Amino acid sequence: MKNELENIDRTDLRILRALVENGRSADVTLGEKVNLSSTAVARRRKILEDDGLISGYGAILDHKKLGYSIEALVLIELSSQEESKLVEFEEAVLACPSMSFCSFISGENDFMMLITVRSFEHFDSVYRSELSKLPYVAKIRSSFLLHEVARRRIAPAILDSGRVR
Repeated sequence: MKNELENIDRTDLRILRALVENGRSADVTLGEKVNLSSTAVARRRKILEDDGLISGYGAILDHKKLGYSIEALVLIELSSQEESKLVEFEEAVLACPSMSFCSFISGENDFMMLITVRSFEHFDSVYRSELSKLPYVAKIRSSFLLHEVARRRIAPAILDSGRVR
């Protein structure tokens, strides 16, 4: 896979950093930040979108204000890592409405999920109605997030790369 950072310059990185801070920034505002006209910013933004460096824009919702104050990190170990079983598990996970994130991971566990619930009783219900019904699960381990230190959309180091033209 080709490193897309090789195709962008420092001005593109500054545009990307500004959009990470505020994805709703108007081209005029972005232009003021990066010393370009709004037309030049619009052209560059379109190229970044077309090249897939910007994959979308969306609202960041506060799940606590929506009544979902508890997040659980769930580690799942499967009984088999056979390809067809992994695929079946992944398809089943997509049907879990309480899951906001799931990834296949290395180490002693196979998958990591983030589950958001209203209460511990709600987690118990999710555990019984969603997690325990996933196929090929051998073991489920849950840890509750106590205090969020940081939640970034992208690690700053990615946009601070010195490998740009």
